[in-house]
Amino acid sequence: MVPATEMARSGLQAQPGLQQSGMHSSRSTPKGSEFADKWTHEPGMVFLNHGSFGGCPREVLDAQSAFRARMEAEPVRFFVEELQGLMDETRDAVAGFVDCDWDDLALLPNATTGVAVALENIALKPGDEILVNDHEYPACLNNVRRIAQRIGAKVVKVTLPWPLPRDNAEQSVIDAIIRGVSARTRIALISHVTSPSGLVMPVERLIAELKPRGILTLIDGAHAPGMIDGLSVRRLDPDFYTANCHKWICSPKGSAFLYVRKERRDRFRPLVLSNNAELPKPGRHQFLTEFDYIGTSDYSAVLSIPAAIKAMSAILPGGFSAVMRHNRDLTLRARALINHAVGSAPVAPDEMIGSIAAMLLPSRRDGAPPSTRPPTSRYGDPLQERLIDRWKIQVPIWGVPGTPQRVLRISAQIYNSFQQYEYLLSAIRHELEAEQR
Repeated sequence: MVPATEMARSGLQAQPGLQQSGMHSSRSTPKGSEFADKWTHEPGMVFLNHGSFGGCPREVLDAQSAFRARMEAEPVRFFVEELQGLMDETRDAVAGFVDCDWDDLALLPNATTGVAVALENIALKPGDEILVNDHEYPACLNNVRRIAQRIGAKVVKVTLPWPLPRDNAEQSVIDAIIRGVSARTRIALISHVTSPSGLVMPVERLIAELKPRGILTLIDGAHAPGMIDGLSVRRLDPDFYTANCHKWICSPKGSAFLYVRKERRDRFRPLVLSNNAELPKPGRHQFLTEFDYIGTSDYSAVLSIPAAIKAMSAILPGGFSAVMRHNRDLTLRARALINHAVGSAPVAPDEMIGSIAAMLLPSRRDGAPPSTRPPTSRYGDPLQERLIDRWKIQVPIWGVPGTPQRVLRISAQIYNSFQQYEYLLSAIRHELEAEQR
């Protein structure tokens, strides 16, 4: 049952029959923060899963609508005369945010596309090895396997220590990855922030280890911009860095970038070649010409990235950095609350946590393994479905390599309140007790 003290502390009102049935009314779900009205979330839904698909503030959606209206008012003028300049404005805003040169950026719909484009441009040969680890994003691993199978390359997947040891956690990750290196390793794919386990990886140290060995680095930074304060692609110095802006920058869905080191741009091509291919515009690098326009599409999401950076920077007096610090602090507070209540030790030290965090939950009573790929149900675990249906909480329950236990992954964005995590804890306690019965 949900303890009355938990309900009171969370500012909730018990509903008739709630403790007996386990069902929950949306009238008693806790509100988000004072900034929640800037987003368009479903009323009554406790949304603790910003990490999966992001979330776009109202004023950024308005900016996107304005670009769409501009495009539809005179499509020929928009695509022929205006799009290039607008893409350059977006590049300049993104480059300033992640600290790199504007002309090293290709604007793409998502980071998975960035991974696929980079892999297609590195001239892999039969027998080459692609180094990955078991916490990489499944879609990116799918693209790695496909290109390796087509070319005859080999995928080498190392196992990360997880939960991480209490001492020298970062070094244990570095050691695990370096153990997978061989004389045939051509490129390493590494997430800046792992999606299933929420680990902020020591990518700067890993790049420094791999570069002297002649190994290319492809960093999947899907979660990093807008989460990692002080992110500098220039300082990291990878060969390729791709990231979503629709997650923590909060631009519309379908807005991402791929950074390509300058000396690799000359022969770097999109997966799709459109009208400007082979004929770069005078005074403009072919890399920019080809990636500016890869066919008729709705570019409004990408063009709205500057509006998202501006909107998120205006929420708190300290700008976007203050938002990132707020979100991380809220994540750590919520993680400590839930870990203590369920009796789980942290799976990683605080310094390897950003605005998402994974926590261990007891295994399922039926012995079924945790999964992110449900064979017959909507989600990977019935607990997640009960949290949605009974409690109106959207939060993932899934599996992470290295443990048979289920994993709860929370996210924290500026629209969330600490009371929402207290409410989540009440719901989890209730449902776990019900499972035991």
